[in-house]
Formats: sequence, C-alpha cells, structure tokens
Amino acid sequence: MIEQPIEIKRKHPWDDTIRTILVAFLLAVGFRSFVFEPFHIPSGSMKSTLLVGDYLFVSKYSYGYSRYSFPLGLPLFHGRVLELSKPARGDVVVFRPPGSPRVDFIKRVIGLPGDRIQLKDGIVYINDVPLARQPLGTFADDEDLSHINVIPRFAETLPGGKVISILKEPHDVQHVDATHTADDTPVYQVPPGYYFMMGDNRDHSYDSRFPSGVSYVPEENIVGRAEMIFLSVDSSFTWTNPASWFTAMRFDRFFKVIE
Repeated sequence: MIEQPIEIKRKHPWDDTIRTILVAFLLAVGFRSFVFEPFHIPSGSMKSTLLVGDYLFVSKYSYGYSRYSFPLGLPLFHGRVLELSKPARGDVVVFRPPGSPRVDFIKRVIGLPGDRIQLKDGIVYINDVPLARQPLGTFADDEDLSHINVIPRFAETLPGGKVISILKEPHDVQHVDATHTADDTPVYQVPPGYYFMMGDNRDHSYDSRFPSGVSYVPEENIVGRAEMIFLSVDSSFTWTNPASWFTAMRFDRFFKVIE
C-alpha cells in the first residue's frame, strides 16, 4: 500500500495574534459589563466625596443588570435581572438620566420610591422630617490651582443613620422652575420604581431637583454602585508633562472606599 501524503497546513503568522486580541477584547467587555467598570470624575458635583480627577470602580452586579449595564445600552430587554439588592438611601450610584440616556451621571441616592422630598432654606426634608446637619468646618477646594475656594462643610444624617459629608454655601440661586430655587423647592413625590438623586456639592449639582433635566431616575437607568477610588490626579496633570505624572498624584485617595 502506498501511503498518501499528508498536507500540513501552516498557520498564518497573524492567526495567534488576532485570536489573542479577540479573546482579550471579549474578556474586557465581559468584565466591564458584569463585574466592575472604571469611571472618571469630570465635574465637581460630588465634592468633597469625589473630586475632579478621581478614577473609580463601579460594581455592575450590585443591583443586577439592565440594558444600561452593557455597551451602547441597546434595548435587548427591559427592567433588571439577577438583582442582588435594591439601591439604598445614601448609595453613590452611576446612572443615565431619562433625558440623556447616553450620558453617565454620578450622584447620591437621597429619595426612595414613594418618598416625599423637599428643600427648605437649603435643608433637605424627607417625608416631612428635616435631615439633621452638623458643621464639619470647611473644605478647601483647590481644583483651580491659582485660587483656593473655601466652602462650608457639613455632616448630614440620613434616615436609617448613615452620615454623609456635604458642601453647602449660604444661598443657592439656581432656579429649578419659574418660582423655586434649588434651596427652596416644591415637594417631589418619588414615583414607584424611581429614585431621587442629589450631589454632595449641593450648590453645584444638576440633579433630581431639576425636573426639566435629571428629574426622577428610573431603576432601570442605574448602571451600578460606586465602590472605590483606585487613582486620583489633580488639575496639574497633563500627558505632555511627564513630571506631572508623579507630582499630580493624590496618593492619599488611592484605594479609598466610597461612602
């Protein structure tokens, strides 16, 4: 019997590289969709809890998954699946406002479904009860390196006992509608399945107090819970200045748990 020659197919030199890149891409998408996703803080609405230049991890599994847990937010399904828990009052969460479903916001959960929320002279009332507030001194805001802005800082106690740190100047003249300011609002009745969000920097936060903007946030639009700051740089950081890669680092904020 004459043996038939066996043809040996040689791999293209790019086959392994392409396969490795594809596997790495799928693992990265899966990790960001189901476990943790990194976020960067671009604005000061959550000072002094979060600062411009903080990089943090947001857990995607904490409240289960919705369409907004995944890249592009495609409407593959509605509601949430695999819920481990519900958002709790005081949680810092990333969400997509109903009016801007492609933009990530980060705020704190203040009102739960069914709550009545109102501000009177800058004090938050939840279900007609004012939140206790104690002075914590001041916060030196050095985001603008040429000028330090000193802002009054307070400890605010939420129902259930959680204490959060907020910034509050004497008056906020932002108007939430034709007759009310952000310090003296109408009563907000949070609908079932929705949450009321506020920034810790109360005078510089575009949040649920503004019905024409953020308004109430549907549970489906919550992306996840902010867990930990893993990196933080101040405004002196630039990619074109290698010296700033070290001097701009806020090492005291690395691996800080978000409360």
